[in-house]
Amino acid sequence: MKNLIANSMLAVSLALWSLGSAAQTKEKSEGGNLKPSDKERFFNQSGYSPYAGRNYSTRPLWGEQHLHTSWSGDAIAAGTSVGPDEALSYAQGAEITSSSGQQVKLSRPYDWMVVTDHSDALGVMTGVLAGNPELMEDPVLKKWHEAMNAGGEKASAVVMEIITLQGQGKLPSAMSDKEVQLDMWQKMTEIVESHNDPGHFSAMIGYEWTSNYGGGNNLHRNVIYRDGKALADQVRPYTTFEFDSDIPNHLWDWMAMYEEETGGKVLAIPHNGNLSNGLMFATETPDGEPIDEEWVKQRQRWEPLYEVSQSKGTSEQHPSLAPTDEFADFEIWDKGNLNVVPKEPGMIEYEYAREALKRGLALEDEFGTNPFKFGLVGSTDNHTGISSAEENNYFGKFPSSEPGPERSTGNAFDFEGRTVKDWKLGASGLTAVWAQENTRESIWDAMKRKEVYGTTGTRMMVRFFGGWDFEESDTVGRNLGAVGYGKGVPMGADLPAAPEASSAPSFLVAAMKDPDSGNLDRIQIVKGWLDENGNTREQIYDVVWAGDREPGEDGKVPMIGSTVDVEKASWTNSIGASELITVWSDPDFDASQSAFYYARVVEIPTPRWTAYDAAYFEDANFSDDVPMTVTERAYTSPIWYSASN
Repeated sequence: MKNLIANSMLAVSLALWSLGSAAQTKEKSEGGNLKPSDKERFFNQSGYSPYAGRNYSTRPLWGEQHLHTSWSGDAIAAGTSVGPDEALSYAQGAEITSSSGQQVKLSRPYDWMVVTDHSDALGVMTGVLAGNPELMEDPVLKKWHEAMNAGGEKASAVVMEIITLQGQGKLPSAMSDKEVQLDMWQKMTEIVESHNDPGHFSAMIGYEWTSNYGGGNNLHRNVIYRDGKALADQVRPYTTFEFDSDIPNHLWDWMAMYEEETGGKVLAIPHNGNLSNGLMFATETPDGEPIDEEWVKQRQRWEPLYEVSQSKGTSEQHPSLAPTDEFADFEIWDKGNLNVVPKEPGMIEYEYAREALKRGLALEDEFGTNPFKFGLVGSTDNHTGISSAEENNYFGKFPSSEPGPERSTGNAFDFEGRTVKDWKLGASGLTAVWAQENTRESIWDAMKRKEVYGTTGTRMMVRFFGGWDFEESDTVGRNLGAVGYGKGVPMGADLPAAPEASSAPSFLVAAMKDPDSGNLDRIQIVKGWLDENGNTREQIYDVVWAGDREPGEDGKVPMIGSTVDVEKASWTNSIGASELITVWSDPDFDASQSAFYYARVVEIPTPRWTAYDAAYFEDANFSDDVPMTVTERAYTSPIWYSASN
């Protein structure tokens, strides 16, 4: 049933396992499946070396697609001093000084990063902090200047006021000057360009479009460019107040305009559906207009990815919507929206990725297009200029939540007494991209075709292929990429039409642990489908796991246990596996029912950042309800099956 390779020589195994991974051919650079001639290349390579002439990646490229620096108004108002230049240097492995004066460095450099400062008032608040005379003519900005320089609670209050006024479209007019915005944008792209080093580190251009529709309902999108400065500078980024819009389909119109005018390419990544109070995956627009055929086509075109995990919670699935999913209750934020306005009944089902993926199948049945056909990524959304997704190196969301004993009792958000504690923040997440080369263009192309996966901060390596004739013998060799692409399609793709003799799709799935993190507990495949009555359904299958555990009567594999010593913030990898790999075939497949499949890979428990704080700071005072362990995981982009094929 399962093929488990445990406790291997990890370094040697990693090198061998990665050699055949992530095939990326030139014919495939814009998405889609491999052609027959491509498949023949994998199995008819001339000469002795199976790697000679190959045109595919040897490893996933790790990066951050959602980070704010001092150029974001709310970040600098909160005391962030780290700008985009320092943030990009840090991503490449440099040691920098945080806003609270502490030294910080990544355990391992990233391969790429996108600084996504808010397009609204981009960089303007640096002038407010400095007391720019023209800006000080506005009484609101003058008040903010004084509060920001006072620091502490007064500065924090400015952040809350910015979020509130921005959501109401009432930010001071001095912050919405078009010429100032374009000038600041061109300065930003110049900084990003200076860090771009094709083949070694990709500094990608982007920004966050920050719709807080209705006051704190999070409809944010990160706009990611395939292009460099020459094209990106030609069009001013889209904003949400004064002269632009906070309706997502209007952003899509801007994206179409940008591509038409410049010849460039952009995509958008929505995030924090869990803070949208039911709007992120609703079947009407935020202003109450019903969606139509044009809307579903536009959303599928412009939004190929969704941010499933970040510091403000994980939004794969809510436990109330999947009560039998023992891994659904993970880093959940469900009190309200960004202003902590409480949720009303029925909102949650329109906020989580798995529900949207299922709803997308139903909408495709209705409109002929699936608007929620997205891949899954992770990121931090930190507002410190510091991307920190590791539990033992977590530097918080704002400077007030950087390491220190006070964050054990502090508030991450506080709106008129409605609070969310700092300890609710998660050290999450990261995005892995299977790109042919480390360039902006190749990384963007992989994002566009959804050949990506998101993690909660771990850098485990994951491969996921679907097809019709994978077999157990495919797990024995080390050239997984050639086998996976040669016989099927990768994560993010559509299964081809089934051969007549095939009874069910099969999936080749493999994972290897992060050398700096916990061993692997299990790999699960999550399936969603439309039943014969048009209702959406889901099922989770444990397909391969560590150790000699046996499924219970309910079919579930028991929990693996824990080796965490909370007091010492330590654990041992004496349980779990360094590598898991198997071929799984859907035992409940019905060719008449459209479906999607994605892999969820779960680590053994390890210490959460709160445990590291408790062990490091003598004055830390966490309450008894604060979690001290975490089960890191990865979520692959789905593979879709269409009954119409």
